Amino acid sequence: MSNAPRGDQPSWRPSATPDTLRHRARALRRVRAFFARRRVMEVTTPVWLPAAAPERHQTPPSCSGGFLQTSPETCMKRLVAAGSGAIYQIGPAFRAGESGRLHHPEFTMLEWYRPQWRLEQLMEEVIDLLRLFFPAASLATMTFQEAFLRHAGVDPFFTSVTDMAQRTSVPHSLEWTEAHRPILVDQLFVDRLEPAFSNIDNIIILKDFPSWEPGMAELDPGPPMVARRFEIIYKGVEIANGYQELRDPVAQRERFVAANRYRVENGMPPLPLDERFLEALRDGFPPCAGVALGLDRLLMLAFGLDSIGDVLSFREFADETIGREEVVPFPAKHCVMVS
Repeated sequence: MSNAPRGDQPSWRPSATPDTLRHRARALRRVRAFFARRRVMEVTTPVWLPAAAPERHQTPPSCSGGFLQTSPETCMKRLVAAGSGAIYQIGPAFRAGESGRLHHPEFTMLEWYRPQWRLEQLMEEVIDLLRLFFPAASLATMTFQEAFLRHAGVDPFFTSVTDMAQRTSVPHSLEWTEAHRPILVDQLFVDRLEPAFSNIDNIIILKDFPSWEPGMAELDPGPPMVARRFEIIYKGVEIANGYQELRDPVAQRERFVAANRYRVENGMPPLPLDERFLEALRDGFPPCAGVALGLDRLLMLAFGLDSIGDVLSFREFADETIGREEVVPFPAKHCVMVS
């Protein structure tokens, strides 16, 4: 499938072709049938929220004294805490300042929660869903640590920061300390793992992330201590991100506060905490596994297209007008120059 050239088209026309929109509609019906067969209830939660779940690199667009959601996560977890049982949602999510081949300020999120499930059960269900679209793709499962050893030649938890710095594109003239390990691991992921993943045809399940990248996942004390989360990557594109959900309201608040502290230190505004979500955790959130899947990215890959803009009815923002994906500058201010 290929979309027609758009350079000479009037600006009012859709970005996706009529054929792509028909394929998209058929795909959405298949996804809804998948969950209906498994008795997972579809829900709809508000896209406008008075508060946020602060994260280091994601900024919700401000709107009418509140924010447009970056994901439906907090509201869906409040439904789970209220006894909804297994639920899913297909709807819009928003990220300020994100635009590019794989990003758009508004995109479509498929998110679902499985109370009383373990993370391993959810991984299997995500793969079952992906088999609807990629029935012949092989599967490769690896831990974060195994992926680094295989593709970067270092252990993200135990290799010295000096040795890791020598293998990255960061300035070697800087003095690196243990506090910089997350920065170096992030850079190695970009330099070494992302190119390697783009050349692998298998669906990759990457699991057991470092404890310094927990998101809203529980921690496994290890050793090494890891976050009980996974990502699904196909043809170099991150499709889904899943957690064994954190249930501790105190730990969750500490993560929000830490994210806001990071944001301020890096020139971004702090975000008001979603106290209703934290109250739901305090009142009792059941053991639960949950996952967010970028539906536009999935359809882009399934249809053999090059950009998520090709599967959107309207791509309203051009890269040059809204700016590139928000990228936090390399934090050289945290480093000490070697004289």
